[in-house]
Amino acid sequence: MADPDVLEAPNILEYPYTRSTGPVIGRFFTSLRDGRIEGIRGTDGRVHCPPNEYDPVTGESLGDDAFVDVGPGGEVTTWAWVHRPHEKHPLDRPFAWALIRLDGADTAMVHVVDAGDEARMTTGLRVQPRWRHERVGDIHDIEAFVPEDA
Repeated sequence: MADPDVLEAPNILEYPYTRSTGPVIGRFFTSLRDGRIEGIRGTDGRVHCPPNEYDPVTGESLGDDAFVDVGPGGEVTTWAWVHRPHEKHPLDRPFAWALIRLDGADTAMVHVVDAGDEARMTTGLRVQPRWRHERVGDIHDIEAFVPEDA
């Protein structure tokens, strides 16, 4: 039980910083700005999206020759529905956080699915990106993924 004589106040600790994107993530963001999605092929042949800077098998740096186009469509591999979004969420209406494996990729990326209704969400749902009108070169250039039949 809390001591009634002790005053408490909320404290938000933040650590804002700026990071150079580097050549791999920088290229990924540039492709998003241009309305394309790229992954990167590892030494074992698997395509990772978003791209890794280093090969997950060997730890070696992956270069420009390893980039491949993926998507833009893909498949939801798992998801969680958000019934009541809060102000920091990307959408102001119910949506799903999902792992989406884009066509041509072997790994999945986390993004938002704007399905309109939880009943539309299923594992295996085919989705496509809804691009932001003015793209700047970051992950938010994809506003959300939407069902292909929408």
